[in-house]
Amino acid sequence: MIVMRRILTSMALLAPLAAAGSACAAGGAANFGADPQQSRLEFVGVQAGAEFKGAFHKFTADVAFAPDALASAHFDVQIDLKSVDSMDKDRDTTIRGADIFDVTHWPTAHYVTRSFTKTATGYAAVGSLTLRGVTKEVPIEFQFIQAAAGAKLEGSAKLKRLDFGAGQGDWKSTEWVADAVKINFTLVLKPKT
Repeated sequence: MIVMRRILTSMALLAPLAAAGSACAAGGAANFGADPQQSRLEFVGVQAGAEFKGAFHKFTADVAFAPDALASAHFDVQIDLKSVDSMDKDRDTTIRGADIFDVTHWPTAHYVTRSFTKTATGYAAVGSLTLRGVTKEVPIEFQFIQAAAGAKLEGSAKLKRLDFGAGQGDWKSTEWVADAVKINFTLVLKPKT
């Protein structure tokens, strides 16, 4: 009887701790990875006054996010710059070359978020993009759509290529290629176990 009373007392003391741990897990950001087959990372530029579109076919995105846990949200995206595809072989060769991405020296770009806020249309995040060894702040806007088997992120960002040195020699001029670049992304997220 005394032993049983001690067990019940111990359980009563531990219950609040267990409940707190459970609430923390429930209220924390869920961890996801982007499905590479269904996710898209695209860009829009302007060359000779005409808009052109491209995409990166190889990238990884580790995402921690929940609408009620923005303080613990985090995005970490690694982009294989060699996988760039603007639907023009000559242009892709130039983009990969020393004057634009210089993939020989800087084969990847890296984006990491720092903070998140709720907006009227979804969410915004402030993060840092590292490209060609230069790190600059790049904000993004996105929507988070929950699904039965995971979630989806859809959003966009704007940046200036010359801020990162992506334009040397003849490509430093904005006469033929605009400085502004728009990024669009659709990430189909699968839960991480």
